[in-house]
Amino acid sequence: MTHHTISIPQVLQILQGVRQRGGNIHAIVQRAGIAPALLDSPLARVTQAQYAALTFVLRRVTRDELWGLCHHPLRVGSFVQACRMLVHCQTLGEVLRTGCRFFHLQLHDFVPRLVVEQGFVHYRLVSRGPRDRAQSYAERVFAFFTYGLVSWLVARRIPLLDVTYPEADMAYNTDAELLFHAPMHYAKAHVGFRFEARWLDLPVVQNSQSLAEFLQQAPASLLVRYRDTSSLADRIRRLLRKRLRDELPSLEAVGQTLAITPQTLRRRLRDEGSGYQQIKDELRRDAAIEYLAQTRLPLLEIANRVGFSEASTFHRAFKSWTGVAPGEYRSALGHGEA
Repeated sequence: MTHHTISIPQVLQILQGVRQRGGNIHAIVQRAGIAPALLDSPLARVTQAQYAALTFVLRRVTRDELWGLCHHPLRVGSFVQACRMLVHCQTLGEVLRTGCRFFHLQLHDFVPRLVVEQGFVHYRLVSRGPRDRAQSYAERVFAFFTYGLVSWLVARRIPLLDVTYPEADMAYNTDAELLFHAPMHYAKAHVGFRFEARWLDLPVVQNSQSLAEFLQQAPASLLVRYRDTSSLADRIRRLLRKRLRDELPSLEAVGQTLAITPQTLRRRLRDEGSGYQQIKDELRRDAAIEYLAQTRLPLLEIANRVGFSEASTFHRAFKSWTGVAPGEYRSALGHGEA
């Protein structure tokens, strides 16, 4: 299945730390296999592999596992050390409590806190001082990586009731609902998420052997491993992916395949904040981006694989989706470090 791509605003936010320190942004993104021209196109997107490679490059450049986003660095190796400790916990509850204690000692700018009350678990990241945009992004990514790690340890996606971001981050919430698959709330004080306390009893099923494989793939594995694929939009996306070379079926034909009336299909997609044409466009866009970033196929072949018979039509569509031409998007190929 073609993975969902990541918006350029997310890339710009993770670069805030090195930008503030006068780092060579263009050189850094090229080392991650991302064309610098994309940074000037708000519509552009990168693959999950490119974003994961960027985190790897930034960690090497900044010597900081939070990529220079906070006032104090998080020592390189902290994540691996935490994983090696947490994999020996017995339950999800023990994982979260142990992880909070560990990172309370490692982090200087914010701390994780766990509150269990009235049948609910509140996981919060509380700032130890004034929070700027860069630190706020570090907190949001830390929360998402925490969620990804604990889901991996118990081998299932923990159903979240809601996710909380600071009010000031409302304008930068570009992919949050897609990542967490939970309603977003905004508060003044903290980043965090909430779920039912009964999940704290889930057993940890991973071990040292599976951890070694997991760490080889991190952080890419945190981005995709336990994504919620039960939504109707994702079911349709998987169905269409198999027929991407051909003319895609009508909404009525998709409804017949899924045994759902067209009216119900439109309503349920609308409730998910999506639409059939949007799903088709985003699938073609994401598949094209993966082909451009990960293969050396000619543009006409890529166009054919995503359902366009002519390169010129594909060129216009891709530019409308991302703000740049396919050739320009591909210009960083060969520079990837990871």
